[in-house]
Amino acid sequence: MIIVLSPENDISNEVEILHQLFKHGLSCYHVRKPHKSYEEYCAYIQQIDTAFHDRIVVHDHHMIINEFNLKGIHFKEQHRIDYIDNPGKYFKGLNMFGKTISSSFHDLQNLEDCYFEFDYHFLSPVFDSISKEGYKGCGFDVTDSNKTIIALGGIRSENVAQVKQLGYEGIAVLGSIWKAENPLQSFKNIKAAFG
Repeated sequence: MIIVLSPENDISNEVEILHQLFKHGLSCYHVRKPHKSYEEYCAYIQQIDTAFHDRIVVHDHHMIINEFNLKGIHFKEQHRIDYIDNPGKYFKGLNMFGKTISSSFHDLQNLEDCYFEFDYHFLSPVFDSISKEGYKGCGFDVTDSNKTIIALGGIRSENVAQVKQLGYEGIAVLGSIWKAENPLQSFKNIKAAFG
């Protein structure tokens, strides 16, 4: 599984680039726009071709799942800590039938100890971050885990083989796409390396 995360702040030609990624096989796009209001989030999603909406996971404003035919919702670490202790209450009013639920972790033991059954888990930073300066990689080895763990942090085509050796079932990329001179080519290279 290859996941692309949105840039935190909008960039020029972002939606056009995203459409190219979808057309070249991107199956999961995480929208992480923490500075956008609910209305701005909706406006952003409306710019994306509806044919691709079922590949979109939102990190903020989870109620949007009721407005669009999206793939699922994602819990940032603090959001998970704040709300997942009473999931029945949190999910009440959300149309989650057939949708994915994922979350971010920055500590392997916390991930292993989490009782809530997420469809998949981001673990970061695996390598030194491309998008966050000074965010040093931890090289987490997850070969002994029985959970679906996605590597995040510093993923580029050159280290995808190493990610697989560390036991990850997928990768999530941000900086290696959106900071690339040619985002589509970078995606193709990562996809080829991932196999």
